[in-house]
Amino acid sequence: MQLSGVIRVMERAARKAGARLRRDFGEVEHLQVSRKGPADFVSKADQRSERILYDELLAARPDWGFVLEEAGVIEGDPGKPRWIIDPLDGTSNFLHGIPHFAISIAAQEPKLDGSGWGDVFAGVVYQPITDETFWAEKTRGSWLQDARLRVSSRQSLSDSLIATGIPYQGHGSFSEWSKIFAAVGPQVAGIRRFGAASLDLAWLAQGRYDGFWESGLSDWDTAAGCLLVREAGGFVSDYRGRSLPIHSDQVVAGNDVIHSRLHKLVAGALKA
Repeated sequence: MQLSGVIRVMERAARKAGARLRRDFGEVEHLQVSRKGPADFVSKADQRSERILYDELLAARPDWGFVLEEAGVIEGDPGKPRWIIDPLDGTSNFLHGIPHFAISIAAQEPKLDGSGWGDVFAGVVYQPITDETFWAEKTRGSWLQDARLRVSSRQSLSDSLIATGIPYQGHGSFSEWSKIFAAVGPQVAGIRRFGAASLDLAWLAQGRYDGFWESGLSDWDTAAGCLLVREAGGFVSDYRGRSLPIHSDQVVAGNDVIHSRLHKLVAGALKA
């Protein structure tokens, strides 16, 4: 598959920032770490990665805006797209020496009427340790390097492996998650929590996972991942079944059958 200009820009930026993350991961015990909130950490690695991504993408598209996890919103030309960036998804894994984290970059187009933001049209999720580049472009499919991705074809929840995120100190609702877990757990082959939502969604697009649910995320966690799943033939919605360009507050995803069945379990658990 011939890479478009925007995907080439995103991949080049991700690889440059990923090389820095690999070096920092090898010296993680020496990193300066600060706390943004309860169990919410930011390291020099996050900040360096974000700066590299910002500089690379700004040089390539100087009139585009940014939504950055650490630096916030930087406005660009209102008629141009914007970047949505997580420079290190899985910071807690990274800081504990667990080699499961990613860089997530998405490009979102403005609505034609100027009323806000529309579809995400390109996304990259890059895993620096495994050197895997998951990418998707609107109407052009999802890919891992040059291999086309498709969501799994499993039809039964009892055969399905489901990914999620678990609430933790200061983040998420334990009550809500417990209700959903109690409904989903007995119906599926397994549930996994690996701690990086962008990779969960990339793995779902690849068929490693069959379904996913989580709430309380941010746009930079899921913007690229939502596109990856959809372009791999999957479905993404909130807990009420609505489909939006980016799902972060509530996410349910899977192939058509598993998404439908998982959504019914989630919605039913929250009504109970």
